[in-house]
Amino acid sequence: MKRRTFFRLGLVTGALTVTRNVFGNTLFEEKSFSGKTGSPVVLSTWIHGMEANRAAWEILNKGGKAVDAVEAGVKITEADITNRSVGVGGRPDRDGHVTLDACIMDEQSRCGSVAFLEGIAHPISVARAIMEKTQHVMLVGDGAKKFALDQGFKTSKTPLPEVKKDWKKWKEENKDLFKKPQINHENHDTIGMIAMDKNGDLSGACTTSGWAYKMHGRVGDSPIIGAGLFVDNEVGAATASGLGEAIIRIAGSHTVVESMRYGFSPQKACEEAVKRILSKHKDLTNVQCCFLAIDKEGNIGAHSVYAGFNYAIKSASENKMVDSTFDRNW
Repeated sequence: MKRRTFFRLGLVTGALTVTRNVFGNTLFEEKSFSGKTGSPVVLSTWIHGMEANRAAWEILNKGGKAVDAVEAGVKITEADITNRSVGVGGRPDRDGHVTLDACIMDEQSRCGSVAFLEGIAHPISVARAIMEKTQHVMLVGDGAKKFALDQGFKTSKTPLPEVKKDWKKWKEENKDLFKKPQINHENHDTIGMIAMDKNGDLSGACTTSGWAYKMHGRVGDSPIIGAGLFVDNEVGAATASGLGEAIIRIAGSHTVVESMRYGFSPQKACEEAVKRILSKHKDLTNVQCCFLAIDKEGNIGAHSVYAGFNYAIKSASENKMVDSTFDRNW
């Protein structure tokens, strides 16, 4: 019997499981369920995930595919002009440019990504077009914009007037090019969304305008497959939020999925990723990183470095926000 099959059988029983994974770690935990294979569910990061989940659920509840659901869901957040960390309402970099990053990944491990894209209303849809219409995975900058325009995607003028006003004020007050980031539960970024459809297939999407007032040209974890998002339909899916530089250093979402592959529950897998973040940083000031995951059985997990991370869940029986566990208080 394959090791993965063995672990899945253990999960299905719902019993208290004692086993040892390939890393030699003893796993002793009670498996908790939020659903089951073939029971649609959608998860997304932060409070803006509630509205995004509603749009995704309209597709899932009608028997639609997870990849269609996650694209439709995060487009709601991209179009929200009051959101300052995603899409058209996002804050600019230090030079005044709102640059957008996004990626999408489906149940076949196909993926598409855009980075440093400016002036396009829905970067997630451009990422999907790259996945489906080209031989590439990622397009960036002017090349990504040219592709988007050639495909007829809607443009958007950014930054918004009120956002530009804030940027001018910030620039007058901040002259330090390498100012340390302020990443916390009141200044988060990104919407990451992962979903399971009625067929038990998984997909995910992630989109952001990135770190406010970042250096021009900066790209975080959100458009990077394996960092901000990773899906393996045999195992599970994960997405990340927070300080992208730290998440990239451990290939965060891939780390979560690979931990699940070798026997960790989604919760323990997210905790393992946070442990790796902690081990890689001597100074954890403002290093907030958060992970959200689901496995093929519908088990869910979430964990962050600091308190304050929450996620939205929508299924046939649930529609709520959930506070994640965390390693430490601020």
